[in-house]
Amino acid sequence: MIPTVRGPVEPAALGTTLAHEHVFVRTADVQANVPGEWDEEARVADAIEKLRALRALGVDTIVDPTVIGLGRDIARVRRINAEVDLNVVVATGLYTYHDVPNWFRFRPPGAMAELFVRELTEGIADTGVRAAFLKCAVDEEGLNPGVEQVLRAVAEAHRQTGAPVMVHTHPGTRTGADVWRLLAEEGVDPHRVVLAHSGDTTDADHLSELADAGFVLGMDRFGIDTVLGFEGRVGIVAAMVERGYAGSMVLSHDAACYIDWLAPGLREHVLPNWHFGHLHADVLPALRERGVTDEHLFTMLVENPRRWLSKGFPAS
Repeated sequence: MIPTVRGPVEPAALGTTLAHEHVFVRTADVQANVPGEWDEEARVADAIEKLRALRALGVDTIVDPTVIGLGRDIARVRRINAEVDLNVVVATGLYTYHDVPNWFRFRPPGAMAELFVRELTEGIADTGVRAAFLKCAVDEEGLNPGVEQVLRAVAEAHRQTGAPVMVHTHPGTRTGADVWRLLAEEGVDPHRVVLAHSGDTTDADHLSELADAGFVLGMDRFGIDTVLGFEGRVGIVAAMVERGYAGSMVLSHDAACYIDWLAPGLREHVLPNWHFGHLHADVLPALRERGVTDEHLFTMLVENPRRWLSKGFPAS
């Protein structure tokens, strides 16, 4: 059974799954001090509308890796999910490229992993909603001390629970290789790990090496065309499918109903394709034009996310 915001579901019930999307990404302590920045009722209503539209496209599940450091509020997500017939799978973990929050710095060494395990086995805060996977980040700066601490805590929580892992990576500096090395030290099976943002590169040889090791590649930033354009993102997925790696990829946007990292109106101006509908409207037709079959798409949108999320589900 896979934990979701609305309760556990059978793996088969996950259906078509976007493997990396957010409901909200917020800098909550800043917003609390900026008048007019956050309108609770308006944002909740907008999220309900956007997620209902996503469900109407035939998406059954979103995997939401919003954790501490990204403004996670599971009670708010649960309120929204009550109005939308969609599975929302949530995470435990910590998002930082640098230092850990002081709360963790001055706690015993095992406090971070202990929190992650509790959120996987008992629930997040007092919501009763259990996380289904672990999330952390290794960006351009690589495995600095804070980031390494988080990744090792994720590995420890994985060993205790068997929960799958997602790691934000920076393909331009090949931090996926850093993740590979450290998780090998920690005894984590690569088949249980999604290397998020692998689709930010067109280096098929590098991605093939990671896939051959067993990692799942997150081709999950469709619409973020400032990092890599539409043709590049579509082309690398098609190239990897041609090499035989459809079974090693998941697809998504890394979009959000609302993210405060961008000033109001800027997303629509700079990143007009960065929204939940882009994959179905533009990406899937373009992939089909490049020889990606419906069978391949079923593998990437249904079978691979289900296999990764399913505890004990045999790796292919």
